[in-house]
Amino acid sequence: MRTPRVRAHWVVLGAVLLALGVALLVQGYTHHLGSITDDSVPSSTASGNVPREVHEGGPVIDASDGGVRTAGPPDRTIALTFDDGPDPTWTPRILDVLERHGVHATFFVVGTAAIDHPDLVRRMVDEGHEVGVHTLTHVDLGVAPAWQRELELQGSQQAIVGITGSKTALMRPPYSSENEAVTDGTWSAIRAGADDGYLTVLTTMDSEDWRQPGVEAIEQNLTPSGTDGQIVLMHDGGGDRSETVEALDEMLSRYDEQGYRVTTVGDALSVESAAPATTVERVAGAAFGWGIRLSDLVVTLIGWALVISGFVMVVRAVLVVAVARRHHRMARRGRHLPGAPARTIVNEPVSVIVPAHNEAAGIEAAIRSIAASTHAVEIIVVDDGSTDDTAAIAEGLGLPGVTVIRRRNGGKPAALNTGLRAATHDLIVMVDGDTVFEPGTVHSLVQAFADPNVGAVSGNTKVANRDGVLGAWQHIEYVVGFNLDRRLFDVAECMPTVPGAIGGFRREALERVGGVSDDTLAEDTDLTMALCRDGWRVVYRDDARAWTEAPASLGALWRQRYRWCYGTLQAMWKHRGAVVQGGAAGKLGRRGLGYLLVLQVLLPLFAPVVDLFAVYGLIFLDPVRIAGVWLAFLAVQLVMAAYAFRLDRESLRPLWTLPLQQIVYRQLMYLVVIQSVFTAFAGVHLRWHRMERYGSLRVPADDRALTRAS
Repeated sequence: MRTPRVRAHWVVLGAVLLALGVALLVQGYTHHLGSITDDSVPSSTASGNVPREVHEGGPVIDASDGGVRTAGPPDRTIALTFDDGPDPTWTPRILDVLERHGVHATFFVVGTAAIDHPDLVRRMVDEGHEVGVHTLTHVDLGVAPAWQRELELQGSQQAIVGITGSKTALMRPPYSSENEAVTDGTWSAIRAGADDGYLTVLTTMDSEDWRQPGVEAIEQNLTPSGTDGQIVLMHDGGGDRSETVEALDEMLSRYDEQGYRVTTVGDALSVESAAPATTVERVAGAAFGWGIRLSDLVVTLIGWALVISGFVMVVRAVLVVAVARRHHRMARRGRHLPGAPARTIVNEPVSVIVPAHNEAAGIEAAIRSIAASTHAVEIIVVDDGSTDDTAAIAEGLGLPGVTVIRRRNGGKPAALNTGLRAATHDLIVMVDGDTVFEPGTVHSLVQAFADPNVGAVSGNTKVANRDGVLGAWQHIEYVVGFNLDRRLFDVAECMPTVPGAIGGFRREALERVGGVSDDTLAEDTDLTMALCRDGWRVVYRDDARAWTEAPASLGALWRQRYRWCYGTLQAMWKHRGAVVQGGAAGKLGRRGLGYLLVLQVLLPLFAPVVDLFAVYGLIFLDPVRIAGVWLAFLAVQLVMAAYAFRLDRESLRPLWTLPLQQIVYRQLMYLVVIQSVFTAFAGVHLRWHRMERYGSLRVPADDRALTRAS
């Protein structure tokens, strides 16, 4: 019965990635496309379109309704203004100086800085100071497109509304100064601001404190030459403002002695610079601010997660290579296992069980290869309700020692149990119908049973149809991923899977765990975990090679890996109790299941975020550094792959496809894990996905076939 296809998880994944993408876009725009720099950066010098009234008028400009009106403070009145804050270090010190002198000022705040330090903005307002718009990210409005100007002005306004509950009517474009310096670009920004209801505030006296010229130079720049009213420009953010604080304290005393009134822009011009925001505007402003903060938090968390995942991957690479080296040396010395007894030769006969369902394309090659074994074997072919000529081909070979059992289709576990009941020997080898052995494979495999504590042994599965890019990718995965991990699991005594393609078992061990269970779609993993929990050692023999057909299309690969991954998740959940057990079961639970959970579940689930962050880095961060990190990661993969290929005596030629594998194949495998996890949480029963057979298997003549095939 066909089960409905699960599609909701792709909607969820898309929504999550979209939300993360928006967060990254917001954080990238607000923190990396614009920044607070000194005021020496001009947008342009052209000013042919600027009205004469602007160049010759007062520093406060109203360009609404298509007209131009300007104004300035009255005589002996100084409107004190600060740009580029708030800054957590310098703004509080400046506010303290203003409080000591009993004066108020106008602070043109950068929206992102205000969101980062809302308490300082609230302090400004509470102490009677004015707050004005200085854009969201301190971009040059003179060269910004219309959409960005709108975003910068409204974003800064929303930040102010969300913090103070009031709207401001004052705006100062970054990099602006006196009226005479207004360029065509700045004038365009002033008109755009006027359309949104802003008065533009320029300056008549620039302290040039952004140059950090020294306290005396700043005081000189702030000394009036007459009694005309002035708008003074200073900075409370954007860098070290220690000179600003010292000069401000001195100049406020001097202004008081000279009879100047120091106040805000609105008070100096007798205009209402702020108005209460509506409830909707306050809610929208608060949401905007929290959205920025949330995006910052998301990026921070992703950054830490990337560091942790990168550390885990590097540790894993070092660990598997080091352990594989130890495993290889132990095997060369004839001690396959830590603490194993002196090696003895195992010559007792073996029962080889071949479950087969519609394996007509490869069953002859499989049976002939096993029959050619140098070890004494009986072959039991269990035809599990095939609708093709599988059983007839097996019977027609007429090979001695081959028994064919026909049964109604009941699934692979049932077929294996049928073969187990018919087997006459105490050592059992299970092999898929799409797999061929080398002549020495069975003999090499069963040598591990010289240790009476060994209940099962995994062989070395090789990809037979490795031609083409897809075949090369799977070949790399088998050699680097599966086999290196099996060496690690062997040494750590926590082998989670003996593959169905080639596995050896003691009959006693199989009978103690009740045979092969059909509780999961990964019956091989389920069985192996059951054996570990029963106290048996499960080991790996890299010299017991089996050649199997790998999927030849992306669709077939997806179905196979989907079943594998989903079945592994089922087995992990079924045997989760091993985590709290002792002995061999505890090793499986805390080492094997922990490794699978981190490396094969959690990291793949996080992988799309890594790729999304890589795109973010290429756009908003340093592309060279991002590329360098990726190349370093690729170099680690290449070194690990080269060593794995050397251990397996494989040619290094397929490794040219490794960079492409990281770009294409890796994402495919991660999506398989994501779909499997969602399917498991959704509680959908996944049916068996049978792989298409291609008939590409050939019987290896001898052990040198491995070298020729590579």
